[in-house]
Formats: sequence, C-alpha cells, structure tokens
Amino acid sequence: MLGKRFLVSILILFSPLILAGSFSAQTASSKAGVQSQPFGTVEGRAITLYTLTNSHGLAVRAMNYGGIIVSIRVPDRKGEFADVVLGHETLDGYQPNPPYFGAVVGRYANRIAQGTFTLDGQTYTLPKNDGPNTLHGGTKGFDKVVWDPEPLKGRTGVAFSYLSKDGEEGFPGNLRVKVIYTLTDANTLEIDYEATTDKATPINLSQHSYFNLKGEGNGDILDHEIMINADRFT
Repeated sequence: MLGKRFLVSILILFSPLILAGSFSAQTASSKAGVQSQPFGTVEGRAITLYTLTNSHGLAVRAMNYGGIIVSIRVPDRKGEFADVVLGHETLDGYQPNPPYFGAVVGRYANRIAQGTFTLDGQTYTLPKNDGPNTLHGGTKGFDKVVWDPEPLKGRTGVAFSYLSKDGEEGFPGNLRVKVIYTLTDANTLEIDYEATTDKATPINLSQHSYFNLKGEGNGDILDHEIMINADRFT
C-alpha cells in the first residue's frame, strides 16, 4: 500500500469465556488494568513487559522489543486458564527469533521478490534474508527493534511507537509507526496500526502470533477451525 498515512484495525474475540472455579470476579477486578516490569535490555535500552488484564481476568503480555505479544491467557468454558499463543518466558528466548513469535513485522510483511521494487520510476534494492527474497522487512525488521512504549490512559492498553528512518533496510521515506494493543471487558484484543510517511513507500504491517487454542504445549492445531470474514485472502 502506498501513500502518506496508513490505518488498520484488527479485533480478536475470545469467546465463550465462562469464569468458574476458584477464580472470583473480585480477584479479577483487583488485577484489572496495566502493569509493567523490567524484562532485560537490548542494545543498552531497557525492555519493559506490560501485562494488560481485564475485569474477567483475561491477560495479555506484550513488550516493547519487537512489539512482541508474549502471552495471552484466557479461561476455557470450565474456567481453566491457559496461554493460547506460543512464546518464551525470558527475553533471551527471542534473540534470535526466527519464527517471528508474537512480533510486529514490517515495514513489509511477507516476501518482496528478488529483494527489489520500483516506485515512482526509481528502483530500490533491499537486503535478502529469505533466499533471493526480502522477508518481513529485511535483516533487521520491526520485529528486532526497540519500540517506545506508552501505557494508554482511560483504557487497558499500551502503544508502541517507532521511527523507521529514510533508507532503513533500503526502504524510502521516514516512516512513523504506532501499534496499539487494547484489551476490553468484552474479551476482545484490539490491534490498531498507524503509519505516516514523508515519501511514498511500500508498507504492509502485521502481527505474527502463533495460536493454539488448546493452550501452549497441548498438542497440535490440526483440528482447529478458522473463519476468515473477508472477500479475499492470500
């Protein structure tokens, strides 16, 4: 997609959620909100892990390294909680992160053939990190950078911002990117992307979590079913 501003919203609904057993509504409510804790350093910069918890006890953890979603803990119909995305418990597990566990990928998710593209009559050459192609933004895409974090006011969420400078990984234009994770009491995780550029540039942002609705470590996903409410898909 080309242009000066790019806005996309994604909503993930976790349902049905029937809270039962020893987890009380009062306990869930007391933990609701945004909490943070140190999670290590990358290139001398502090990494912070944010935990978003709604009034039902659903919890999402995300950090400002790579905008990575570390875990999503949800209860099943029996009220038993499990982490339904794959990830690691320590920062070291994400360095390196070849499967892009939980990360924001960009500037361009997926592959750019032969690592080149032509825009407005100019040909741009990118680093090749997937055979002859450029994958997920190149050698150091958005999954490997430290984002500037900001907990949201008035709602349970956190925003991660990053300035990708003109020429970074071969792409044109200074690109300001913001990714916002919001957890609602309707048991939805909202992911909003914003990007503004001062020069035409390809952009295709995505979130790269791997889901296992049985809970991490509980077998494969070959019996999962998915519905894509869209006219087209790739």
